Amino acid sequence: MKAIILARGLGTRMRRSESGASLTKEQATAADEGIKGMMPLDRGKPFLHYLLSALADAGVIEICLVVAPDADDVQRHFHHEMTLQRVRIRFAIQHEPRGTADALLAAESTVGSGRFLVLNADNYYPVEAYRALSKVEGCALPGFDREALVRQGNIDPERIRRFAVLRVSADGFLEEIVEKPDAATYEAMGPHALVSMNLWAFTPVIYEACRRVKPSARGELELPDAVRIAMKDLGERFRVLPFVAPVLDLGSRGDVATVEAALRNVRPVL
Repeated sequence: MKAIILARGLGTRMRRSESGASLTKEQATAADEGIKGMMPLDRGKPFLHYLLSALADAGVIEICLVVAPDADDVQRHFHHEMTLQRVRIRFAIQHEPRGTADALLAAESTVGSGRFLVLNADNYYPVEAYRALSKVEGCALPGFDREALVRQGNIDPERIRRFAVLRVSADGFLEEIVEKPDAATYEAMGPHALVSMNLWAFTPVIYEACRRVKPSARGELELPDAVRIAMKDLGERFRVLPFVAPVLDLGSRGDVATVEAALRNVRPVL
């Protein structure tokens, strides 16, 4: 199984200074540069080490990192500064920050045919989710219990309101992605609504869907829009795997301390 890690983002939220966010000099530098995946945590290991190690634990060893053209430090780190034992890393360049669907297309020639995972570079997902997605056939995504994300992870109740929730059919397939639900929808779906954390298993059909995506209101080519096109126009079905488990979100400077504490006893091995 292969995986694409979306690491091209501008890191806008991470660049913003936050009162009460105490960072080391090295962490502040990474925050200022917006390179969230390379944020050094306890013992100086970059966040991406933990993410890659979890993928390897699930048997996902072929990794493609989608990065910006100037991400020389990231490429040098993985290709020259360390010896990889459990994963093989290749890089794809997304020349402009045009959105997650465009990032996926940037990796198409690198990843090739077959099923693959897609995930954010600033989220630490449970190993069990990777394993389950690797075993199921076709396209799929985990739906994370909203209450568990707050209670067990580091996403506060106010922030969780802005996350996309999933409408799922009785037989367990995705019907709709509800992004930034309004207050009425949020309450109606209940505390155990399933949340999308941008972790996916795709077949190559998603590439055609990405090519058909139009710019969103933000001017970006969005991966959820590609999923909608794959469902509506290309006949693809997406199995939703429910999980009651945390996902650690390294979206802002204020998240660094909670992520660092949660991963303190994890020893990443690449």
